[in-house]
Amino acid sequence: MNSRGRYPPGIGNGRGGNIHSNPSFQSRNPQQHHYLQQQQQQQQQQQQYVQRAYVQNQQQWMKRSTPTNDSTANEVEKTVQSVAAGSSSQDWKARLNIPAPDTRYRTEDVTATKGNEFEDYFLKRELLMGIYEKGFERPSPIQEESIPIALTGSDILARAKNGTGKTAAFCIPALEKIDTDYNSIQVVILVPTRELALQTSQVCKELGKHLNIQVMVTTGGTSLKDDIMRLYQPVHLLVGTPGRILDLSRRGVCSLKECTMLVMDEADKLLSPEFQPSVEQLIRFLPESRQILLFSATFPVTVKDFKDRYLQKPYIINLMDELTLKGITQFYAFVEERQKLHCLNTLFSKLQINQSIIFCNSVNRVELLAKKITELGYSCFYIHAKMLQDHRNRVFHDFRNGACRNLVCTDLFTRGIDIQAVNVVVNFDFPRNSETYLHRVGRSGRFGHLGLAVNLITYEDRFNLYRIEQELGTEIKQIPPHIDQAIYCR
Repeated sequence: MNSRGRYPPGIGNGRGGNIHSNPSFQSRNPQQHHYLQQQQQQQQQQQQYVQRAYVQNQQQWMKRSTPTNDSTANEVEKTVQSVAAGSSSQDWKARLNIPAPDTRYRTEDVTATKGNEFEDYFLKRELLMGIYEKGFERPSPIQEESIPIALTGSDILARAKNGTGKTAAFCIPALEKIDTDYNSIQVVILVPTRELALQTSQVCKELGKHLNIQVMVTTGGTSLKDDIMRLYQPVHLLVGTPGRILDLSRRGVCSLKECTMLVMDEADKLLSPEFQPSVEQLIRFLPESRQILLFSATFPVTVKDFKDRYLQKPYIINLMDELTLKGITQFYAFVEERQKLHCLNTLFSKLQINQSIIFCNSVNRVELLAKKITELGYSCFYIHAKMLQDHRNRVFHDFRNGACRNLVCTDLFTRGIDIQAVNVVVNFDFPRNSETYLHRVGRSGRFGHLGLAVNLITYEDRFNLYRIEQELGTEIKQIPPHIDQAIYCR
């Protein structure tokens, strides 16, 4: 009970109400000392009377409630405590614009939690408002593991499956640690693709919409002049690809002297030969006391080397008891190359598709297949790395908003892209390695929901199929004549 709020000045242990706050206090006037002793006795009597009356009222209230079991009694005690505190924590929640709960079935990948709530992490009220208005109900396993550790300032090496909430696992502590009183870049989030940068920055903006945090996204292929002009205005959180951020830092436009947190999403891709030199040069612009968070679903040897060189006593999180998502059912269809289009047409006619992503191994095959699918009478977009950035952005935005049911793409779209409506992934061309396969099929069954992955296998792909099954420890079954909708649409 907060005595300062309960009693008037001079009663209880509020400010100025306890003359023994200084044990060495000596009165200059003995009569004054005697008077103070009398006043103290009166105060103690008044305090005892008020406390006794409060306890009696509480007991009477408890008796009137007549709880029927222990759980009810606990609820009554909690209610009394909240009333005594003078405010209810639910008042601010009642005023939030919370979206309707997602009632779809979810797997253990996101439901096997410790039972924590977002409020258990003592986050800012404004950040909690953004979290609940985004539709997040409780932390997923990766969020439970990483949020409290990240808030302590420790380096993290986190491995978790695709689609289990990794983005929020680093965005929430990043937003919590930003101080808007300082107009400097305090957090940098590195991602390997432009589409993932746009998506991640949007998540940060939505979660932090009540915080007045300035988020900027910068990637290659966009106007350098616009980015330079934007950096003359306040930026607290910077999301982008390594090459562009390094370029801005070298020009002296992007100052990272006060950046205390570096997040690397899809860290295995960022530490591939394509990106690693830029990442390592970028780290030199950061202060020595920086915090580094690495997140990915797969961690090759390059990640261990980087960890040993740049991370200081990192906290290691590994939630990969198995590599593939529990909610994704995987099938293969053994076909000849010339039969693939006919097989795809059959899948479209028999499956209950919300949205699908179809992967090819080359840019030319993406454009050709998209044209054929359109000729068959199905709505279809395509996207690949050789398209103009504005065109790529428009396709990504329209597909996310449901303007089209099917998207044909290269492996550009395998990393981190989160579109909840996608429930079917088709590998029109089978991938060449297990990492690519894992990221491709992870585009369906997002956040514990159900999904379907269908692989079109030719004679040349048979060894790859067997090898990927062995490496991932999973089973890809032969496609049956009829697929039950319950396994991917519940």
